[in-house]
Amino acid sequence: MVQQLRFIEEAKKLIDRIETTQTESLHKAAELYANAIANDGLVHLYGNGHSAIAVYETFPRIGSIVGFHPLLELSLTYYANVVGPNGLRQNQYLEQLEGFAEKILSNYDFGPHDVMVCFSSTGINQVVIEMAYGAKKRGIPVIAVTSVAHQSSTESRHSSGKRLSEIADVTIDNCTPPGDAMIHLDGCDAPVSPGSTLAAVTIVQTLNALTAEKLVERGCKPLILPSMHFKGDTSVDETIDAYYSETKRRFRKTR
Repeated sequence: MVQQLRFIEEAKKLIDRIETTQTESLHKAAELYANAIANDGLVHLYGNGHSAIAVYETFPRIGSIVGFHPLLELSLTYYANVVGPNGLRQNQYLEQLEGFAEKILSNYDFGPHDVMVCFSSTGINQVVIEMAYGAKKRGIPVIAVTSVAHQSSTESRHSSGKRLSEIADVTIDNCTPPGDAMIHLDGCDAPVSPGSTLAAVTIVQTLNALTAEKLVERGCKPLILPSMHFKGDTSVDETIDAYYSETKRRFRKTR
């Protein structure tokens, strides 16, 4: 008898929950995305820890639209050594360091049509909360992609006492359980198989498609990165060059 593949079963339920409960928030976020991109602005993307995967999945990526600006700090996103230089202890310390987010934001200039997206499943740590506060202080609307269930089950670590979902203008619930991991097994002290990365990718690519649709509806043709992975095919070279050039032009405005 074939054993049930429990994570796949839970993954299906997770995607169904996102579809049935988050459609309105997804459309609101996509409207903000499209408005920023159509008006020569940028959608700034922040995530630390594994939430950085959501940023990479948004931009740059085959099928991704010009107009997104990743805000990724190496010290907050690279910890594959686990111990030693660039280890997990350092990463966990830095993501709880109040004042660090403002140092990050001070490197950039922001425009009147820009948007900030904060990816954080936990939504309680200092840096991501201060990224949201810093964006709002600059007059930039904030979208949070986070676990409402996790934030409802614990207190914020930030001195304000606020959780990410309480600061954002639009919250997209990734619908994962408190603690993220979804599979409880007899004989294990903690659950395994977190769902937030799958949820984030589902949300990101849903937003990608919705944003493209809304840009077309506005008469603003999105500039999309095509696949360059077909041997001998040079037909996409001109589009890729345009993608790089327009990205450079938009990014230049942040410096």
